Amino acid sequence: MFNLAGKTALVTGGASGIGLAISKTFAKQGAYVHILELNIDLANQVVGEITAEGGQAEAHALDISKQADVVNIVNAIAAQHPIHILVNNAGIAHIGKADTTAEIDFDRVININVKGVYNCLMATIPHLKSNGGGVILNMASIAATVGIPDRFAYSTAKGAVYSMTLSVARDYLSDGIRCNSISPARVHTPFVDGFISKNYPGKEEEMFEKLSKTQPIGRMAKPEEIGALALYLCSDEAGFITGCDYLIDGGFEKLNN
Repeated sequence: MFNLAGKTALVTGGASGIGLAISKTFAKQGAYVHILELNIDLANQVVGEITAEGGQAEAHALDISKQADVVNIVNAIAAQHPIHILVNNAGIAHIGKADTTAEIDFDRVININVKGVYNCLMATIPHLKSNGGGVILNMASIAATVGIPDRFAYSTAKGAVYSMTLSVARDYLSDGIRCNSISPARVHTPFVDGFISKNYPGKEEEMFEKLSKTQPIGRMAKPEEIGALALYLCSDEAGFITGCDYLIDGGFEKLNN
């Protein structure tokens, strides 16, 4: 089950955090993984780790906010192998309310988290159509549907990703393209550790515990747990699933009172 042998997968932001877990999980299950990553040195390092474990992967330096670059890289990959899977994972976070978010910060979040997803969809969908179908998985967030304090720009962007998922799923049913999204709560990634150390110096352990307990299950998710759900949704076993958003939040949305 969940065999991706013979499949080519594109994973944006695939060299760290959740993206890293997805890249490694997909490669372990037989996919040829193309890591589209701003940090090319980190991406090359991950490719080395994947190939050392017997998997197949390539790294590509890419800023997903630049449409022409996205189109060129996706077309180059498609010229080598048919593309079967697109995982729109790359994104950035931002802390702030509507009246404390600077225009430059709002534009940056939208440019990457919304326009970047659009750019990858626009570049990849024609290839999926020509191949007779495929799978798109977008990384949304519980912030798309739950009011999270001080996350105005981020929540706005993830709400857009959620809506894009539904739109794409509907528009390409007849092309054999499935599109779903995942909405995690807090996931323990290097970003979280960096955020805590930067904003709460000397109180790292205390704040980590506090943030962990905002999930009713009592901890943050592991990136590998998100990777496992991504694997299922991109596998043939999920062939009847499209236009859905999957919470993976330790009970955050439904069990918090």
